[in-house]
This record gives sequence, structure tokens and C-alpha cells, in this order.
Amino acid sequence: MLRAKNIWVAGGDPRQAALAALLADDGHSVHTYALELGEGMRCEPSMDGADRADCVVLPLPAAGPDGRLNAPLAAAGHSLEEVLDALRPGQLVCAGMAGAGLRELAAARGLALRDYFAREELAVLNAVPTAEGALQIAMEELPITLHDARVLVVGFGRLGRALAPRLRSLGARVWVSARRYEQRAAAECMGLGSEGMDRLSDWLCSYDLVFNTVPAPVLGVEELAALKEGALVIDLASRPGGVDMEAAAALGVRVVWALSLPGKVAPVTSGRYVKDTVYHIMEELDL
Repeated sequence: MLRAKNIWVAGGDPRQAALAALLADDGHSVHTYALELGEGMRCEPSMDGADRADCVVLPLPAAGPDGRLNAPLAAAGHSLEEVLDALRPGQLVCAGMAGAGLRELAAARGLALRDYFAREELAVLNAVPTAEGALQIAMEELPITLHDARVLVVGFGRLGRALAPRLRSLGARVWVSARRYEQRAAAECMGLGSEGMDRLSDWLCSYDLVFNTVPAPVLGVEELAALKEGALVIDLASRPGGVDMEAAAALGVRVVWALSLPGKVAPVTSGRYVKDTVYHIMEELDL
């Protein structure tokens, strides 16, 4: 564990609220900002003093759809510029899914920006609460049990590898659709069925449930039209997602786009994953 540090946590959802509490439990001096609607949170009224922090942690994702600080637990909106302008050149800023806009703002101010979501250890660990949340949604939305259901997992990266075995352990009949031969071989080694992705529409008609984990267009009009009546699609991919939502609405296909599941279903665990990853970054920078 790191020596006691001065750490600011600015913006975010219950993950960041949990992160702040976990950092305080580890003995750090923790300041929070734009989290005042979180349960039990006592926040700073401004970013004054943040320039003395060893590290400033921004949310995951750092920016909302409007390009401002992602701060659903804030009483008012805040711009990224407002936060970054309070910091000193060379200061460490850790952010999740740091987009081009944030990178430009940080570079213009000479800040040391690190994207903790780009770290492999966080991506691997985050797959666990995402998979568990996906199972919860499926059990709530389906009129049948997962046991004996025919389920397709599109994509077999970190999330697919976490999700498919959990589905199988509940008795589902699970297939994986992946582009690469080695991914399909890995699925078969786990006792799962496997298919390619070049002609999805030819064999989608047999599934009760389809999970998409690919953040690129994979389920378009042709594929959605091929689904059996009553099939459920759960899109677990980050923006822009992998499902043509307009086509799904027109075809009457049920789609749940489940974004940011770790923060919704397991904020404390997810906050711990972020904390550990930030520690790794600070250790590597010898802070």
C-alpha cells in the first residue's frame, strides 16, 4: 500500500464515492468534489487546494455525453476546464476513458494524464461485475430460466470470457461468436459452442438470448430480423454499442443497452478496482 497521500476525487457515480471512502480507510488525506449527492458525502465547495494533491482522480468515463465533467452525483454541472484549471503543471491526473477532448485540455495545461481504464488489470477485473450485472438483467427480463436457455455471446474478449462460463454454470446452452480462430478454440476448450461472425444472420434464429460485447456495429437490420420472436438482446458494449437501436425498435426486438454496469451493480468492488489501479500508476511513477 502507498504511503499516505493527498488525493482528490472529482465527479463520478457511486464508484467514485466508494473510491473516496476506500482511500480514506487506507489512511490517505482525501478531498471530494462534485459528489455531494452521494450518500454520506462531505465535499469541498470548490477545487481550491487541489493543486497540492499528489493525485486527482476523475470519473469513468471522465466526460459525460455533453463533454462536461461526468458528475451525476453533483448538485450542479461542472466543466472539465473548471477542474483542470485548478491544477498545477506536471500534476498527476488519473481518469477513466479519457477522450481526445480531455487529453487536449490536459496537454495544454501540462498535466500528467493517465487513463486508468486503459490498464489491462482494470479491464480484466471490471469484466466480473459486468458479467454478474448482465446475468441479473437477463433473469429479470426473460420469461424463462437461464437453465436450458439457448444463449449466444457475441465477442470473446475479456468480458465474453467472464460471462460465457458463468452462463454455462447456470445450465444455459452457450455459444460464442468470435472473429478469430483462436478465440473460438478457447471457447470450445471451455465446453462452449462456437461460430464465426461473418454470417450471423444465418443462425441467429435459434437463440433465446443474445449478449453483445463488441463495441462496433455487429447486430444490424439483417441480424436483428433473423432473431426468433421474443428473443432478448443485451448490449454490454460501451458507446457507440454494437446494436442498431433504431432497427431494433422498428422490428420490435427487445434490447437492453446496459452501460456502466460495474458502477450500478457493485460500486464498492468497482471502486476498489479503480483504487488499486491508481495505486499501480502512482507506484510506477514513484510518487
